[in-house]
Amino acid sequence: MSLMLTVLLLASCASKTVQESSDKPHGENLMRYACNVAVYEADSGYRMEVRNPWDTAVLMGSYFIPQEGFDAFICFSSTQWSVFLELGEIDRVKGLLEGRYVHDQRMKDLLAEGTVKDVGTETAKNIELMIQMHPDVILYSPYFDGNQDNLKVTGAMLFPFADYLETTPLGRAEWIRIVGMMTGRREAADAWFNDIEERYDALKDRCADVESRPTVFSDLAFNGQWYVAGGQSYIAQLFKDAGADYIWKDNPSTASFPLDSETILAKAQHADFWRVTNSLSVPMTYESLQRENAVYALFDAYKNRQILVCDIQETGYFEKSQIEPDVLLADFISIFHPEKMEEGYQPHYYHLLK
Repeated sequence: MSLMLTVLLLASCASKTVQESSDKPHGENLMRYACNVAVYEADSGYRMEVRNPWDTAVLMGSYFIPQEGFDAFICFSSTQWSVFLELGEIDRVKGLLEGRYVHDQRMKDLLAEGTVKDVGTETAKNIELMIQMHPDVILYSPYFDGNQDNLKVTGAMLFPFADYLETTPLGRAEWIRIVGMMTGRREAADAWFNDIEERYDALKDRCADVESRPTVFSDLAFNGQWYVAGGQSYIAQLFKDAGADYIWKDNPSTASFPLDSETILAKAQHADFWRVTNSLSVPMTYESLQRENAVYALFDAYKNRQILVCDIQETGYFEKSQIEPDVLLADFISIFHPEKMEEGYQPHYYHLLK
């Protein structure tokens, strides 16, 4: 097997020594849904190969993870530390970025106590503080033009946590298992993910044979452009699994792409549903949408009051939704096909805008 990069750690605070002779990957890839990382058993741990999402023939890096995992982590994204929190391993997280945006009360308390430290922002990281924390691993979110070379002075393993670039709901959630292996909690993380998979598949099966699939489009205009989720994207897969017909399902993109409002109106004006997110601290209303952009009132989904919205701040969407794809799917099914859900189901993330 060709490995582009081998990272062997002498972890500073835990005095872990990794011997090259123990790092021999073998067997099949342990990951079932995630496409951006492959994991292989090694003689005394795991070999993780993170693929470059923008050029899948190239590796971003190859990393050896000892069986017992690591003790000290810094997390650059809420999708990372939220897994530690739910896995009961939050004591391993020593620092995080963007503490002012934390929604989870447990993490807010840890930040207030100083148990977990805020190490700055994406554009202004406190590298001196990170050095003082002696992290074993820094989990960062890779970007197309991102460069993490300035973090090498921390002495930590720089691990590109590419969960958000997965294009399927279960692919994103499966990164739970990566954290499990990195903390020596593989069995617990596997059991957690298996439960998610079972619930997701059971919900998906409810809509597999629906005869009528309502049409749906997504998102709002921004600075004159409307960034639409591609037909092979994460959200498009959720729509499909929930028994809906996504307007741009035939688009080959896995990411969002820009269109002008005229094009959106021509294709989506008569769609049954419209999915949006609200990042403001005040509730979204039909009136506020029309004030924001008069074009919005021309869509049938607006006229028929069939807009489904997720209030980002209220629900903690960015912290937990990627590890609750079954909950997201249940929310969408309850709106697209309420007859397929139990009576009295209360949506967690998405609800019809009142």
